[in-house]
Amino acid sequence: MTSMTGFAYAEETAGNRTVSVEIKSYNSRFLDLTVNLPSYLSKLEPVFRDKIVSGILRGKIDVYIKIREDEPETAVTVNTEAVRSYHDAIAAVAEALGRPAAQIPLELVVQQEGVLVSRREYDVDEYLRLIEPVFDRVFTAFVADRRREGQNLQQDLLQGLSSLENAADFFAGWQPKMESAFKENIIRRFHELLGEAVDEQRVFTEVAALLVKYTINEEITRLKSHLAALRDEIENQPVPGKKIDFICQEINREINTIGSKNQFAEVGAMVISAKNALENIREQARNVE
Repeated sequence: MTSMTGFAYAEETAGNRTVSVEIKSYNSRFLDLTVNLPSYLSKLEPVFRDKIVSGILRGKIDVYIKIREDEPETAVTVNTEAVRSYHDAIAAVAEALGRPAAQIPLELVVQQEGVLVSRREYDVDEYLRLIEPVFDRVFTAFVADRRREGQNLQQDLLQGLSSLENAADFFAGWQPKMESAFKENIIRRFHELLGEAVDEQRVFTEVAALLVKYTINEEITRLKSHLAALRDEIENQPVPGKKIDFICQEINREINTIGSKNQFAEVGAMVISAKNALENIREQARNVE
């Protein structure tokens, strides 16, 4: 079992470059993946996206890859056409003022926009070789963190499941008492209404017919079947998150029906306890991949 929440981070320095990779995730019904890279390395996004998709099925995943360079290599070129245009324009200004064009300072031309063009050269493959080992290490740690949290979730889910199984056994133990009390109540009401004119055979026939409607035997049988399916899902299925919620809906239906037919305070208290345990399971299952 794997949790949808996880976190991992690492950084590594090679020469004048430091790479940092951070991966974190939250709950989501589907896979929602965002990869944040420096703009000049956008071509590498599919590489890291594929790595995530190959190992993650659900969750909101945020990936942050950052590069820090102490002395980035920069190529500077001269835009000769811009140089001539600026020089001619400034010379025209000087001539209008009666000053010799020869005295135009060089730095005045150089500092004009577009005269000097700086451009960084990015070797994408070189950056990939730098980033990939760090990313793989972080991703491995991230997956391990989700699995570690998943083991904790599994223990919590199994603990809640045990409470529900105990409740099912409790209901089964109280079923004969509930049926007996129901029979006694029906028979007493017949006698209160009809007195000595009661046809005992008809009373038993009516009671038997009503018991079919009000007994909880079928609910207990279905409840135990759903609990067995839930245990199998929690213990044996690698990605049980979505199905757990569906099974819990079925369990909730049976518990509600048992509660609606109940006549004992003890059973009512157990219904409340079972619903609390079930709600805890449903809450925890929202964290499961």
